[in-house]
Amino acid sequence: MSSNPQHLSGHEIRSLFLNFYAQRGHQILPSASLVPEDPTVLLTIAGMLPFKPIFLGQRTPEFKRATTSQKCIRTNDIENVGRTKRHQTFFEMLGNFSFGDYFKEQAIAWGWEISTEVFGLPKERLVVSVFEDDDEAYAIWRDQIGVSEARIKRMGADDNFWVSGPTGPCGPCSEIYYDFHPERGDENIDLEDDTRFIEFYNLVFMQYNRDASGNLTPLQNKNIDTGMGLERITQILQQVPNNYETDLIFPIIETAAKIAGIDYHSSDENTKVSLKVIGDHVRSVVHMIADEIRASNVGRGYVLRRLIRRVVRHGRLIGITGEFINQVAETAIALSESAYPNVRQREAAIKAELAREEANFLKTLDRGEKLLAAIINSKKVDVPKSSSSMVSPIDAEANALLMEIKNKKPSGMSPINAEDAYRISGYEAFTLYDTYGFPLELTQEIAEENGLTIDVKGFNEAMEEQRKRSQSAHETIDLTVQGSLDKLAEHIHATEFIGYKQSAATAKVEVLLVGGVSQEEAEAGTDVQVVLDKTPFYAESGGQIGDRGYISGDGLVLRVEDVKKESDFFVHFGRIERGTLRVGDNVSAQIDRSCRRRAQANHTATHLLQAALKKFVDEGISQAGSLVSFDRLRFDFNCPRALTTEEIQQVEEQINTWIAEAHSANIKILPLAEAKARGAVAMFGEKYGDEVRVIDFPGVSMELCGGTHVSNTAEIGVFKIISEAGVASGVRRIEAVSGPAVLDYLNVRDKVVKDLSDRFKVKPEELPERITTLQNELRTAEKQLENLKSQLAIAKSDSLLQTAATVGDHKIIVAQLEGVDPESLKSAAERLLQKIGNGAVVLGSVPEADKVSLVAAFSPEVNKKGLQAGKFIGAIAKICGGGGGGRPNLAQAGGRDASQLPAALEQAQSELNSALG
Repeated sequence: MSSNPQHLSGHEIRSLFLNFYAQRGHQILPSASLVPEDPTVLLTIAGMLPFKPIFLGQRTPEFKRATTSQKCIRTNDIENVGRTKRHQTFFEMLGNFSFGDYFKEQAIAWGWEISTEVFGLPKERLVVSVFEDDDEAYAIWRDQIGVSEARIKRMGADDNFWVSGPTGPCGPCSEIYYDFHPERGDENIDLEDDTRFIEFYNLVFMQYNRDASGNLTPLQNKNIDTGMGLERITQILQQVPNNYETDLIFPIIETAAKIAGIDYHSSDENTKVSLKVIGDHVRSVVHMIADEIRASNVGRGYVLRRLIRRVVRHGRLIGITGEFINQVAETAIALSESAYPNVRQREAAIKAELAREEANFLKTLDRGEKLLAAIINSKKVDVPKSSSSMVSPIDAEANALLMEIKNKKPSGMSPINAEDAYRISGYEAFTLYDTYGFPLELTQEIAEENGLTIDVKGFNEAMEEQRKRSQSAHETIDLTVQGSLDKLAEHIHATEFIGYKQSAATAKVEVLLVGGVSQEEAEAGTDVQVVLDKTPFYAESGGQIGDRGYISGDGLVLRVEDVKKESDFFVHFGRIERGTLRVGDNVSAQIDRSCRRRAQANHTATHLLQAALKKFVDEGISQAGSLVSFDRLRFDFNCPRALTTEEIQQVEEQINTWIAEAHSANIKILPLAEAKARGAVAMFGEKYGDEVRVIDFPGVSMELCGGTHVSNTAEIGVFKIISEAGVASGVRRIEAVSGPAVLDYLNVRDKVVKDLSDRFKVKPEELPERITTLQNELRTAEKQLENLKSQLAIAKSDSLLQTAATVGDHKIIVAQLEGVDPESLKSAAERLLQKIGNGAVVLGSVPEADKVSLVAAFSPEVNKKGLQAGKFIGAIAKICGGGGGGRPNLAQAGGRDASQLPAALEQAQSELNSALG
């Protein structure tokens, strides 16, 4: 055996692995989509995920043995991408699986064989770990494989015991590590030392079932689940310092570097990080779009959009200013197409999506620059509006965005205090970073130029909150999402839903959960989750919320507040208001018919809405999401522009016409192919079975849908659009009400109109004119007030000319003006400097309680003496507990300690005397 491993390409490694196990009776299966069938997981994040139903015993496997190279995406550690050797968002997991066939002995033997004989890894460079109590695996490694005891490490449950969740299938695992420095010897081996060791093959022995009490029971069928990271084994075999420099990723990095006109190997560390991020993220987005994921602001669409924006941002950090992603994506497609042909087949869609998102984000970056200008301008420190060339002019849109940020600031963020007057808040900086692509360093640089600081602690708080949201977005594999339901699944039948035809039923209590834990009974005052053998309650699905109602029995009243579907079970969430509920009880289940009727009306209205949008706006419009509630409906749709007032009116009128025409529903169960052939509209990205439910209002709308609907459009009554707005790039949202909710909506607005009419003493139709008149009067009064303030400041300042002191060849005025606002103070300083000519003017004021305003105006001759107004006044303001800055000739600052203003002005006088005397 050679002292070094074989040098193999990533493609060769993948093929060798799959063929090795194929020769040993494993069926080679293609990689599953990145969009998993499991609705509890956002993206495919592990090689075993497609086999979850088999491991749960919910599906009989077609093959006893299988092997795959599974493409995966994880974003829970996205900030580490490019900074560590092995963190990636996209990776391939090589795996071999046994479904109740071979077990530990064979899995270990083959794992060792492929590592040492196929890949040529020297045995003396391998270390293995086993679970601390797994004597069986330890003995196999030592006695059958021949690994020395010094190189078999027992580790605890955190490292070497795989669990699917609180309960369910689990078992010990054994990992194989590669040793980059065997010369350090076998004493005190620390497998946590990632400078020396890398874990590249994990063998999971799924042999137990864990119950709610933590007890382990041997499984009847023991399974093998393994994973070998393709990028990790490629790094080892190609002997490169990190995963990014393997031939799986590095060609993408080289393409990006060429576009930027730089060399990767001679670049500084920050530039290398950006190139690595681009290399990794471009692989991710290419495969995500190939699997028909579209960018949006929710779910996996948000993950895609965030990755694309990170690519653009890091491109700018290395000097790329224009559009470039598709050039890099072409390299990623070429690298992947032999193993994943769909990336080339979907090339046009991939490049179109990337081009659209990149162009839109570049516009977003421009908006971010305007927003940063608005943030700086909003601070109490009244900085010059053009103090930095990097800050765009302020406009109405930017100020509106700023108000939106302030309104959305999470309550858990650091509290506002006096220092916030002189710094950009952490949430503002994070919004610039996350939404507009501004790295923290860039925001800090621009802030410092404007005499401000950044609340870095608050920024980190916001970053941590987002990280938690990312991790909670179904980023873990939980084979027991239903907790106790999974444990009881084999003992109960799937819930029979009878709610399409019945609103009430007698049913049997199959499962009773309290806090997710199975109980035999529960008393009044307890929040419970209940599974019945049959139910009329609709479970939340397809955008429609779950029914409300009651479950009742002998002395029992349980108010049902929500219903959700977990696998094949309908779970009723509610509180027992009276009596006791027990497993096995026969109860009466009754939905709230009023709520159901409202939901039906709103759901059918969304179908009519989509049909009307296709008719009057664009035939290509498709649904991007929806919410069907009892009091309103929300419909998201793909459209690159805002709807005109005329289009909204046409859509609303058409829907109300269809309602008045009383079209009857024709609901059928059809084969999927036949339904599509008839023209039924399917929701993009939704997975359908072989047979589908078709909701057809002939001549109006035909869609695939499992929700509840009216039997005739006349039951809707009336339809009213409340708003239309953009919610994401290329996605618009209409909010509307129908039926009785329209009356509720109109009553509220009628009350507001009557109140305003009474206040303004005018008729309702005269309100717009009256409000316009008041707005004009207010603007006129504000201008008059500003003029008066300016005139007062000028009058006060003119008297200061007599106090001008001569210092050397310069005139100096340092004084306090009472009750002058910052803008007027600046005007006064400029006027005084103009009158004295060569010299310096420093003015201070306390325009309101706990607020100090300072301004410095220096002539060019004073600048030549080495004095700059921005730095000078910023230092003086610190005496008042503030800060600020600006241009060399004119700058403003602020403070919060008015008692120190005399001392600050005295210091200013002293420094000017010293510098100019």
